[in-house]
Amino acid sequence: MIKAILIFNNHGKPRLSKFYQPYSEDTQQQIIRETFHLVSKRDENVYNFLEGGLLIGGSDNKLIYRHYATLYFVFCVDSSESELGILDLIQIFVETLDKCFENVCELDLIFHVDKVHNILAEMVMAGMVLETNMNEIVTQIDAQKKLEKSEPRQHSETPSLLKNKKLIWRGGVHL
Repeated sequence: MIKAILIFNNHGKPRLSKFYQPYSEDTQQQIIRETFHLVSKRDENVYNFLEGGLLIGGSDNKLIYRHYATLYFVFCVDSSESELGILDLIQIFVETLDKCFENVCELDLIFHVDKVHNILAEMVMAGMVLETNMNEIVTQIDAQKKLEKSEPRQHSETPSLLKNKKLIWRGGVHL
C-alpha cells in the first residue's frame, strides 16, 4: 500500500504532498524533511529505493523515488509493494504530467496544484493504484476539463445590501 506521495525540489521545498494515512501537520512536515534528507544525499548511481525513515514506518516501509531535473518524486510504500512497479508508476505519473502540461516544470506543479492532484487521484486512491494506462488517465482529465468548461461559473449569489435600496441611518445602524 502507498502511504504517501511527495514531490519536492532540490532545496527540499515541498511541491506536492499526499498522505494516505492520518498524520498530524507537524509529523507530515517532519516526514517531508526526513525524506528529503534521506533521498537528496544519495548518489545518482545507486538504486532508487531505500528503507523508510523512522517517521514513515522504519524498516517495514520503503522510499522509492526518481529524480527528474529539479524535482524528486518520492513514494513511501509498505513492504508489500514492488519496487519496480512503483518506479514504473512514478514514470507514468511524470509522463502523464508532461502530456497534460506540455513539458511539465516545477512552476506547473505550483500554479496548477489542483490539476496535479486530479491527475494523481485518477492514478491512486486511498493508497491503492487505480489506473496505470496513461491514455485513460489523460482521457479522464480531458473529460473533467471539458465538463468544467461547459458548466457556467457560479458567482457569488449574495445580493448586495446597497443594490437598488436606499441606505438609511438610524441610531448608528445601517438599515
